Amino acid sequence: MRRIFRFCLLILLLAAIPVYAGETREIELTDGSVITGEVQSLTGGTYTIKSDSLGTIKLEESKVRAIRSKAPANSGVLKDSAAGSGSEVRTLQEKMTSDKEIMSMIQSLRNDPDFKKILEDPEIMKAVQAGDVPALMANPRFMKLMNNATVKEIEKKIE
Repeated sequence: MRRIFRFCLLILLLAAIPVYAGETREIELTDGSVITGEVQSLTGGTYTIKSDSLGTIKLEESKVRAIRSKAPANSGVLKDSAAGSGSEVRTLQEKMTSDKEIMSMIQSLRNDPDFKKILEDPEIMKAVQAGDVPALMANPRFMKLMNNATVKEIEKKIE
């Protein structure tokens, strides 16, 4: 059950955000400085960030240590009822989005044809967004992705 929940969160991260777009984030750099802004994209190893104080800037992925949410505490990718605990959702979401290696793995899944099919399947996405675990477990395509090597690696990192 927990594995399905984490996978649902992963799917929603893939579907809901093109690398954090739309939310104000704290971007901690490897030199210790922090930039506040909206991550607009991650393309070719370069983040494009829109900051009120700095304008639109580009940062190499290697210079970013962590990306943290600045969103209100009650926001999250999944509804609280899907996880049973809003703080659990936020903690897991924060852990995934603030880890550069995990986000890189998530980004790599965007090119996986099986993941693309899942993200385009309205029935599966509806079940993911509703936290309908029985519907997901009954879907053979969704269950096949549970054994994806990258998904398993992400799971190990977030446990």
